Amino acid sequence: MSVNPTVRSDRRDPRVRGAVAIASRIFAPEPAAASFRLAALANALARSGARTVVITSTFTSEADAANDAVDSEVEIRRFPVVRNKDGYVRGYLQYLSFDVPLVFRLMFSRGIAAVVVEPPPTTAAVVRVVCAIRRIPYFYYAADIWSDASVTVANSVVVKAVRAVELWALLGAAGVLSVSSTVTQRLAELGVAERVKEVGNGVDTDLFAEQGIHYPHDSPYFLYAGTASEVHGATIFVDALALVRETHPTARIIFVGQGADRSELERRGKGLGEGAVEFLPRVPPARVAEMLRSSVASLASVKPGVGYDLAFPTKLYASVACGTPAIFAGAGPGAQFVSDLDAGWVADYSSVKVADAMIAALTTETDAAARGALAERAGQAVSITAIARAGAQFIIDTTFVSGTTASEEPQARNEKR
Repeated sequence: MSVNPTVRSDRRDPRVRGAVAIASRIFAPEPAAASFRLAALANALARSGARTVVITSTFTSEADAANDAVDSEVEIRRFPVVRNKDGYVRGYLQYLSFDVPLVFRLMFSRGIAAVVVEPPPTTAAVVRVVCAIRRIPYFYYAADIWSDASVTVANSVVVKAVRAVELWALLGAAGVLSVSSTVTQRLAELGVAERVKEVGNGVDTDLFAEQGIHYPHDSPYFLYAGTASEVHGATIFVDALALVRETHPTARIIFVGQGADRSELERRGKGLGEGAVEFLPRVPPARVAEMLRSSVASLASVKPGVGYDLAFPTKLYASVACGTPAIFAGAGPGAQFVSDLDAGWVADYSSVKVADAMIAALTTETDAAARGALAERAGQAVSITAIARAGAQFIIDTTFVSGTTASEEPQARNEKR
């Protein structure tokens, strides 16, 4: 449920009959890239005239904050799940606690004409089975390739199992929403070359904007906002900070969020002295925006050589939308994004190179006009509203116009935004 008034200026499609369900273990206001994407998609579907139902997990007492992101016509159904010690629905037991009840919630929900599923692949597999029984189509939202990411943390048997489940779920979908050209290319390499709609990715540019409240601070800081896992290799920034503080002793880093590397980051941070590295738990997106506006630069990385070089840190979108320059270290399309948008500094994955970029950020005059210009450029490139509208139209066209069902072979599509 929600209190946001639905924007009624969007054109409604009279052919839309029935509901579209979004099945995801994560949804607004839980701070994550998937939450932003799915909230925007839910709004776009509702504004197109589709009754939209989100089936997701309970988060915290702040769950009503979803009202700020989701239109009043979007129905949100939450149920409790098992979370890990960091508060995430991440891990086999945690996924199972969402997937098993999902079977019954989808099976007995009336009027559903299509389902959009957010990974993990186990959830997508559940959706494929239920949709086959109900003879309705489903759509797979591919923000990345899960089996590629699992290479870094799982043995070969587990990776093969994840790959098999992921491919089975992808191949059964009436459509696949891809967030980038690199994901689209990887899907093609895996044999999913058809029925792919490349919609892109972005962020809420109303929330993440250059104008707004600033985070109070008494010394210059860099902000790393988001998950710090094995594939990110965020420890490179702490190592670089040790070099930076030789000439800029008051510089520091603030990490917001959790991740598998958190304990190692804390260990290295303690070696730099009190206050050099600060760790905060997950905070609401509005607070992240405040912190971005006040930071010298944001930090993002993808550790090269771990089998996940196609990954794009979506924290870059939020940074540039706020007009905050970014420092990107490592492999993947993030480097090109920062370069093409003239949004900061790109560094090789080494403490020396990253330190050079951080020092450059500290010594470069970035006034309000420069930040405003960056935010304006970003607004044209990363607005999640337009991206969600393209995804919603693809779902509606496939479901209500072409009339695809789970028993039919999905029509071939390989469109790009």
